[in-house]
Amino acid sequence: MTTTPDGGTTAAATEDGSSVGKKSLGIALAVICMAQLMVVLDATIANIALPYIGNDLGIDQNNLQWVVTGYALAFGGLLLLGGRLGDQFGRRRVFMIGLVVFVVASAIGGLAQNEAMLLSSRALQGLGAALASPAALALITTTFPAGPERNRAFSIFAALAGIGAALGLVLGGWLTGIESDTVQGWRLTFLINVPIGLVAAFLAPRYLDESEPRKIALDVPGAIIGTIGIVSLVYGFSRAGEEAHGWGDSWTLAALIGGALLLVAFVLVERSVKAPLMPLSLFADRARSIAFVTMFITPAAMFAMFFFMSLVLQNVSGWSPLHTGLAFLPFTVGMIAGATTASNLITRIDPRYIVGVGTLISGFSLLMFSRIAVDDSPSNLLAVANGTSDFASDIDFWIKIAPFIVTMALGMGLNFVTMTLVAVHGIPTEDSGIGSGVLNTMQQVGGAVGLAALSTAAVHFTRDKAESIGAALQSMGGAQPDAATQERLQDVVGQAAFTEGASQAFLIGAFMIFAASALVWVFMNTKHTELHAEDAQAVHVG
Repeated sequence: MTTTPDGGTTAAATEDGSSVGKKSLGIALAVICMAQLMVVLDATIANIALPYIGNDLGIDQNNLQWVVTGYALAFGGLLLLGGRLGDQFGRRRVFMIGLVVFVVASAIGGLAQNEAMLLSSRALQGLGAALASPAALALITTTFPAGPERNRAFSIFAALAGIGAALGLVLGGWLTGIESDTVQGWRLTFLINVPIGLVAAFLAPRYLDESEPRKIALDVPGAIIGTIGIVSLVYGFSRAGEEAHGWGDSWTLAALIGGALLLVAFVLVERSVKAPLMPLSLFADRARSIAFVTMFITPAAMFAMFFFMSLVLQNVSGWSPLHTGLAFLPFTVGMIAGATTASNLITRIDPRYIVGVGTLISGFSLLMFSRIAVDDSPSNLLAVANGTSDFASDIDFWIKIAPFIVTMALGMGLNFVTMTLVAVHGIPTEDSGIGSGVLNTMQQVGGAVGLAALSTAAVHFTRDKAESIGAALQSMGGAQPDAATQERLQDVVGQAAFTEGASQAFLIGAFMIFAASALVWVFMNTKHTELHAEDAQAVHVG
């Protein structure tokens, strides 16, 4: 092994061109990926459990999204600080602290007795993830030499973003379906992190080398202003989607305007402090800026797909949690195929073409999801309420969903791997923590803001559709159904209306990705020869 200037290690080349330390490098990557997989899993593992969490803890439907967005917000809002802490105090040390915090928070979530306790644990999980994730990515930069070895490591790491998200749904479905006298299944979706995190924390000091600590002034004002600004924006979007408030509500407007002003203030602070949390020089490179913007938009659409599709399959098609989780298994196949393809093509084809095609494929997939619909005619709704019909036949999984889950994953695999390489290219090893922190921030904050915005849009379309269906039922006349049928009919109307809301959210998400694709095709100018050059010029960012 060879020690790098910042304390990392690489495989030392022998005279015959082979490398020593391959086994240790493999175990090191496995430890890093184990932790990253756990962090990514938690972005989606609770999705399928949401109906059960809501019932057991009495969480309102409008607040359920905070189980997902609360984690993503804390994760994304504190990632920049986490990256800088890793640069300052040592990446392995911060990596391990993050794992321990994550494990403790997961245990609290699994034992939660009320809404406040669960949502607080999710925020604490986000803090742990914000410490561990950027340090993990930075450890790859300092451990693997530039070129094919590092590209392969980045490909595996980046692919985990999508594979972990899909596996989270499968694992969440299986665990949620486990019910016993001693534990509710949804609690296991949090408790499963405890043994995984402890194993990763145990192996980290044995296979990961510590980086050289650096004396950097922490940008605490930037961290506070940026995090509050992001939270305020997401809260504003979420409040706008609630029937009792809407876009005209004073607190909704205050949250949205206040969040926007705080983010402007954040940029001004970053321009003036000596050691900024998010060095604006990172955005001086045009291709890197486009990678950041694309990484902000595309995860929003992916998170929305997992969130809405899991609810459609359970609440509309009537699938079990495990069945719903398994429905997303094809996503892992497509993600692996996309990531492998991107890793092989990146040495021969410019990133513009790989990401450009990937975003078009992802946008097309969401466009196909937007065609999901059920027969909401009054006669069919009454038939469903009476048990003589169902919605499952309207949503043919193998024709309307499965093929496009695979193509969505294929596009995401092409996107994530290539954008990760473009985003960290040219950043020196001593600044890799903050560079990876910005990249992960774009992904997590984009997912949180995007899901909040798309959820708000879905709520509005759902409400309008429910009113339209209600008017159609009223116009039928005839004998009124009995009380039991009337209650079932209300549930059926809600299911049909929610399907319409989800479809519209998919449509909006498709156009979001198409917009990102246009930016990639026009502005991403990095050449493939630059990404695997051993002597690529590094530009200091902080």
